[in-house]
Amino acid sequence: MSKEKNEELQEESLENAELNEVAEEAAAEAQAVENELDLLQEELAALKDKYARVHADFDNIKKRLEKEKYTAVEYSNEKFAKDMIPVMDALQMALSSTQNINDPQEHLEKLKEGIELTLKQLTNSLQKHGVTMVSHDEPFDPNIHNAIQSVDSDTVESGQIVQTFQTGYRYKDRPLREAMVVVAN
Repeated sequence: MSKEKNEELQEESLENAELNEVAEEAAAEAQAVENELDLLQEELAALKDKYARVHADFDNIKKRLEKEKYTAVEYSNEKFAKDMIPVMDALQMALSSTQNINDPQEHLEKLKEGIELTLKQLTNSLQKHGVTMVSHDEPFDPNIHNAIQSVDSDTVESGQIVQTFQTGYRYKDRPLREAMVVVAN
């Protein structure tokens, strides 16, 4: 029996050694899984932090762009206003020139010349900003002309503009004010 006991003990020892080996492998594998889990949790935390920062940056950029948009809209007419200041100056100088009138005829001619120059300056400033006059030579277009009267005419074709009562204006391609015109029958 001792031989059988020895064999049984050896088998048990082998089984214990195999169990110990399996247990060690399982423990090592469990440790590896635990380490991987720790790494994944750290990576997840880092990604959550990165997401929060990116989201905060996005919100800040969005707020800054919104503020810039409102500022741009609020000050959008600044260039136009700067171009109108010289026109105002010219008109104020014309008014102040009426204080020292020596020769009324000469003054009237200079005043007329000043008004013409001021009108030219105003027209140039408006054109610079996309405001143009509706041409008097254009054929009648109900989108930019308002026919207030129609007359019989032997010199002009039917549907053509005979006379303009009030000049029309466009801003780029859009009408600002329709021209009031008389159209031939």
